Amino acid sequence: MAKDPQTPLDDELSRQQEEADAQVEPESVEGELEDAIENAEQTQEEGESTDNPEAEVLAAKVEELEQSLADAKDQSLRAAAEAQNVRRRAEQEAEKARKFALEKFVKELLPVVDSLEKALDAMQEGASETHREGVSMTLKLQLDVLGKFGVEVVDPTGEPFDPQYHEAVTMVPNAELEPNSVMEVIQKGYLLNGRLVRPAMVVVSQASE
Repeated sequence: MAKDPQTPLDDELSRQQEEADAQVEPESVEGELEDAIENAEQTQEEGESTDNPEAEVLAAKVEELEQSLADAKDQSLRAAAEAQNVRRRAEQEAEKARKFALEKFVKELLPVVDSLEKALDAMQEGASETHREGVSMTLKLQLDVLGKFGVEVVDPTGEPFDPQYHEAVTMVPNAELEPNSVMEVIQKGYLLNGRLVRPAMVVVSQASE
C-alpha cells in the first residue's frame, strides 16, 4: 500500500514534534541523573548509618578494655607497694626485736653493776690493793660485756638536766652552776641501742636566792 504523500502541514507538525522531543529528552536524562545521585547519596548515608553502630560498639569495647587495663595496672602497683610496705615493716620489727631482745636481761644485770660500784666506792684506804683491783676489774669486765651488746652508761654530771634521760631526785640552790644543771648523780642511767633502759637519778641545781 502506497504511503500518502505528506502535505506542508504534516511536515510542520513533524518538525514541531521533533523539537518538542528534543527538549523533553535532556530534561528526562537530567532528572534520571539527579535521581541516581540522590539514590547514591541515600545509599551511602544508609551504609554509613549501618557502619556507625558497629564502630561505636567497637570504640566502646576498646575504651572499656583500656580502662580495665589501667585499673589492673593500678591495682598491681598498689599491691606491689603494699607488699613492699609489709616487708619493710616486718624487717623493722625484726630489727627492733633483735636490738631490744636483751632489754629485760640488761635491767636484771644493772643492780649487779650498781653493787660493784658501791662496793668499790665503799672501800676505805685500809682495804687491800688486791681487793680494790679485783672489784674494779670485775666492774670493768661487766661494763665491757654490756657495751658489746649496745649498752651505754648515762652519767650526766655537770650537764644540763634532760627529763628524757634524767630523773631529778631533788633540787639544791647552787651559785656556782647554771640553774637546772646536774650537780650529782645518785644512780647512773643506761641506754640499750639508744633506747632508755633506766634514767639517771640526779640532783639538780637551782638559782640561789
